[in-house]
Amino acid sequence: MSKTILEVNNLQTYFFTGKTSIVKAVDDVSFLVNSGETFAFVGESGSGKSITCRSILRLIHNPGKIINGEVKYNGIDIFKLSKNEMRKIRGKEIGIIFQEPMIALNPVMKIKEQIYEAFLYSNMTKYEKYHKSVELLRLVGIQFPEQRLEEYVHQYSGGMLQRVMIATVLAATPKILIADEPTTALDVTMQNQIIKLLIELKSQFNMSIILVTHDLGVVANMSDRVAVMYAGRIVEMANTLTLFSKPKHPYTIGLLRSIPTGRKRGQYLESINGQPPELDNLPPGCSFNPRCRYKDKRCIESIPKMIEVESGHFSACHYIEKLTFETGIEVNNVGAVYGEN
Repeated sequence: MSKTILEVNNLQTYFFTGKTSIVKAVDDVSFLVNSGETFAFVGESGSGKSITCRSILRLIHNPGKIINGEVKYNGIDIFKLSKNEMRKIRGKEIGIIFQEPMIALNPVMKIKEQIYEAFLYSNMTKYEKYHKSVELLRLVGIQFPEQRLEEYVHQYSGGMLQRVMIATVLAATPKILIADEPTTALDVTMQNQIIKLLIELKSQFNMSIILVTHDLGVVANMSDRVAVMYAGRIVEMANTLTLFSKPKHPYTIGLLRSIPTGRKRGQYLESINGQPPELDNLPPGCSFNPRCRYKDKRCIESIPKMIEVESGHFSACHYIEKLTFETGIEVNNVGAVYGEN
């Protein structure tokens, strides 16, 4: 069995936006990440995916606050570490690629200076930093790296900047890489290249990846296990093949019914009615009940608990037995949009 490298238990991150207004961005989230695997978070915008990952790295600022839970990295609860100890975890042990490289990278610094920051706690000489930076840019597919190191952010395309950001994260050789919507701002061709690059780097560096995305094609192509989030909670969690073929939550079923690829001939595309709820004004009971075709009185009266449907497959729904929907979706065909698995 693979070793558990990250364990998150009962995580709660709230934003206090007024005297009485509380936005429950992450509400009682628990999951494990194993060494060498890709664990994906999927769900609509505002479901809590990115805030969950930022909470892991303690990158939550006012008016947000982590109010409960524990995050164990290799058995150490990093919520109990001092700020200085936490700085040694960020980057070196757990790195993060943000969605918008234009925001994450500094426009007034040369690219080499930004990569050098990853070597802050190393004993490398300036010569060694330079040659390591050249090697990293070459590794992520940037041609003429010696020249490109001397350039600035505005001299790169969006796809190339994403590669630079990946290089800066890899400079610290993290054991876990958090990829927060790494392809959202890119065109389809560049998305394909970045996904293939991440798959190759994961194997080469023996990393675990936590992937944050709303794109089920990316999930199908990259992930080993998937957590589906809705309104700040995980509503279903399973290995990728099981989730795509035998979903056991109405929200997951709705997401899968909207995929245009990998479907049987004659199957219609559908959409989920309505909009996600405001996180400071959640509906009573199951948060998905206003949009759920299976709801009844019990769904409005109480929040369903997460139960294990079968080995490794968890769902939070009162009426799992009603959900006999077979997607007819071939996960390999969905992933083929982004290249071969």
